[in-house]
Amino acid sequence: MEKILLNDLLKFSEQDIDAVRIKFNIHNGHTDPLELYKEDPDKVNVEWFLWHDSRRYFRKGQIAICFLRIATDTWLLTTIKKIVKELDVPSQGGVGYEAVEIERYRKYFGRVLVKYHNTVKSMGRTYAAIMSELEVLEILNDHYTGDEFPGYENVRLTYAQLKTIIDRQLPGWVAALRNQKAVYLITDTNTGKLYVGSATAQSEMLLQRWSNYVSNGHGGNVDLIKIVATKGFEYVKNHFQYSILENYNARMDDGYILIREKWWKNTLKSKEFGMNKN
Repeated sequence: MEKILLNDLLKFSEQDIDAVRIKFNIHNGHTDPLELYKEDPDKVNVEWFLWHDSRRYFRKGQIAICFLRIATDTWLLTTIKKIVKELDVPSQGGVGYEAVEIERYRKYFGRVLVKYHNTVKSMGRTYAAIMSELEVLEILNDHYTGDEFPGYENVRLTYAQLKTIIDRQLPGWVAALRNQKAVYLITDTNTGKLYVGSATAQSEMLLQRWSNYVSNGHGGNVDLIKIVATKGFEYVKNHFQYSILENYNARMDDGYILIREKWWKNTLKSKEFGMNKN
């Protein structure tokens, strides 16, 4: 079957092609731009994409395409902008350009997935050099939100990821967590200490239980209130991770959930060496 290439959608003219540049955005070792995009697309489309430090990716008058890595060779098209001005930035870097989105391409932003193997590992490329390799894999029905639920056994969320799910009410996640009872694990990734908790009908199921943690960091739990009081809410935001040990449907007896919670506390020694006090 004949490939559909990106330019079959964008239809840049031969005159325009030489002025088009691409920036491929990936995890820089500290921050994953995909997570920033889920929180707020402008954090990628402006703050990340148009950043300038020692490298200047674009020049005034160029057309700039932003790609965001979804998987190894799969990229999400998030914006296309015309560079209208180059800005002076401090030595440590900053947003280096004024740019305007090109309106006729807006319908593709956050929806077009492209296959491309970046063999030279360069984040900035000319469109002309690789346009024949940019294959359209899929056009999503709606903007990418990253709300695909991975299955209960594969849940492992940072505070920021959990907050995005709760704040944006991502439908795949909300539907999966709303009517579930569970035994869950909170990990302090800075110290390695563990906290085992449970979500029952009394605590309004897992979605509500975790929403409480997003709200204040401790969810009203005495053990965690002390941590937030001494180390601060920012500590929770930077270091806490949330996962599911066991999940059950709403019909499961609460008493059984509490038995399983105790079993996991004893197994993981979260009272002796972790954050559980009882």
